[in-house]
Amino acid sequence: MSEAETFAFQAEISQLMSLIINTFYSNKEVFLRELISNASDALDKIRYDSLTNPSVLESEKELFIRIIPDKENKILDIRDSGIGMTKADLVNNLGTIAKSGTKAFMEALQSGADISMIGQFGVGFYSAYLVADKVQVITKHNDDEQYIWESAAGGSFTITRDTVNPPIGRGTVVRLFLKEDQMEYIEEKRIKEIVKKHSEFIGYPIQLVVEKEVTKEVDEEEEEEEKKEEAEEKPKIEEVDDEEEKKEKKKKTVTEKTKETEELNKTKPLWTRNPDDITNEEYAAFYKALTNDWEDHLAVKHFSVEGQLEFRAILFAPKRAPFDLFEGKKKRNNIKLYVRRVFIMDDCEELIPEWLNFVKGIVDSEDLPLNISREMLQQNKILKVIRKNLVKKCIEMFTEIAEDKESFNKFYEAFSKNLKLGIHEDSTNRTKLAELLRYHSTKSGEEMTSLKDYITRMPEKQKNIYYITGESKQAVENSPFLEVLKKKGFEVLFMVDPIDEYAIQQLKEFDGKKLMSATKEGLEVEEDEEEKKRIEEQKAAFEPLCKQVKEILGDKVEKVVISNRIVNSPCVLVTGQYGWSANMERIMKAQALRDSSMSAYMASKKTLEINPDHSIVKALKGKVDADKNDKTVKDLTYLLFETALLSSGFSLDDPSGFANRIHRMVKLGLSIDEEEAEPMDAEEELPPLEDANVESKMEEVD
Repeated sequence: MSEAETFAFQAEISQLMSLIINTFYSNKEVFLRELISNASDALDKIRYDSLTNPSVLESEKELFIRIIPDKENKILDIRDSGIGMTKADLVNNLGTIAKSGTKAFMEALQSGADISMIGQFGVGFYSAYLVADKVQVITKHNDDEQYIWESAAGGSFTITRDTVNPPIGRGTVVRLFLKEDQMEYIEEKRIKEIVKKHSEFIGYPIQLVVEKEVTKEVDEEEEEEEKKEEAEEKPKIEEVDDEEEKKEKKKKTVTEKTKETEELNKTKPLWTRNPDDITNEEYAAFYKALTNDWEDHLAVKHFSVEGQLEFRAILFAPKRAPFDLFEGKKKRNNIKLYVRRVFIMDDCEELIPEWLNFVKGIVDSEDLPLNISREMLQQNKILKVIRKNLVKKCIEMFTEIAEDKESFNKFYEAFSKNLKLGIHEDSTNRTKLAELLRYHSTKSGEEMTSLKDYITRMPEKQKNIYYITGESKQAVENSPFLEVLKKKGFEVLFMVDPIDEYAIQQLKEFDGKKLMSATKEGLEVEEDEEEKKRIEEQKAAFEPLCKQVKEILGDKVEKVVISNRIVNSPCVLVTGQYGWSANMERIMKAQALRDSSMSAYMASKKTLEINPDHSIVKALKGKVDADKNDKTVKDLTYLLFETALLSSGFSLDDPSGFANRIHRMVKLGLSIDEEEAEPMDAEEELPPLEDANVESKMEEVD
């Protein structure tokens, strides 16, 4: 063996190695990922060289990574047919020149970073010392001889010209002499598990040399032949019948151990192939392997982006939402990030916005550095461009799903909340997302309608898109707020999902048409001159009544006005244009951790709108004109206000008071005497409601 030269490790590398050796790490398996990743890089380099000079591959035509476990000697070899290293490369790359990442990685480790990030700092090779107490690197570069680099991490390493190992042609063998307690990494099952988890989509075949036991049947005679030959100098010649000979020959089974190579990463990276050549079955198999879903995907988007930056991606929309879609503690997204076919991470928050957290898939970037850390990812411009493209492609995928009504209905049922969250959060794509929204309406029947279809059905004189928010379709379809709109033939959308309240605050218009709430102030209903004139006259005529009602209700309402939105109901309560609607107030009250101080100023000021054409209101006006201090007016006003609260979607502040008033009404209707409840003069009878001069007993309820 030629003479060994000894070199000292650079101080920082020496520190790093002692840190790796002397600290306990639970996920030591990352060493294999790092060594395979380095092997893949070496293969990339030789492949790149071969583009301009094909002769470099002559020393070893096949490009592969081979893992060879040797149980007897407790050795694990990771071999590649990559570019290999010259003696100078060995000295520089493995020990004497500190990489910029060495110090950064040690600092990160000391501040609690995970050992699995080692490769992201360019010092992945040293992770071998997580499982080995001695490492040899046997390497052959086309321009140099075969060398052995060896170190047991004692602050120095040796380099020797290799005269002991068989020539490897070209490439590198990293030989790990495993520690006593790390024997699991020599087990075939464990190696397969790690490769599947971390390196399944490396672009070169990863082969594992496995031992197989083969049973063979041999004749006993054959086995003992050699012994006989040695013992007998003179052969005996006997004549025997064929049949007897067969009987005499006894069979014996022996097991032989053979070595075979098995390819571990047969699944070639699907995203590197041409989408036209991939069948739906292949996408489905890939989707299931990626997500552990038992159902097929609903839609897939496979694309590559080239130009200033390069990346490929496959995105899948699942058929149904996972049960924990909006759980706070779950993983933020389901997109796996690869850099040049090496898996980096699967929970990169910067890759896709939260509202798309149901989209599954992979992104493989050509431009991101392999040694990227989370902190760097947050500032990375490439990532921002990737994110923008992913969102754009997701919306394209949803639009494609929308072309098939049945598929879209399934998709919308599962993920409509995500789309609405997108409208709330993503101002850039709001208009495109709005096209995907579907709602029931006063004219859509059982089907749901899109905003585009709504606009095509609008009468000429209608200028706005009308909607109403509420608890359920049943609760809103007969709401008093819709009376005038229905009468005029205007369609109203029913927004009955709590998240609609948030989305609609951001979606002010669609296709140039303003979205207008039927339950808020400032409802614009197209009126002709005649109608306007009539409303002005009514305003003047009913002013005293409005004043009186406001006086009775005090600060329960902000103002009392004549309504242009009701036909059959006596009155409704509308909310301010910019405050919460009744439905929003209900949602906010239901929040377990709500801040009650916020409710105080966000809860809307209510306006009581009365219907001047309704018989109750006309009769009430008559009473006020006759005697504005009539106590019946007060009682009836309260009753009307509380009924309006309920029909407008609010909750009552004093349900028992309301119940007493209703019971009073029932007793009046049934002409029941209240002698038992309150002693009265025998002659005194309950007055009829219309009698304004006789004092009603109803004020006692107040």
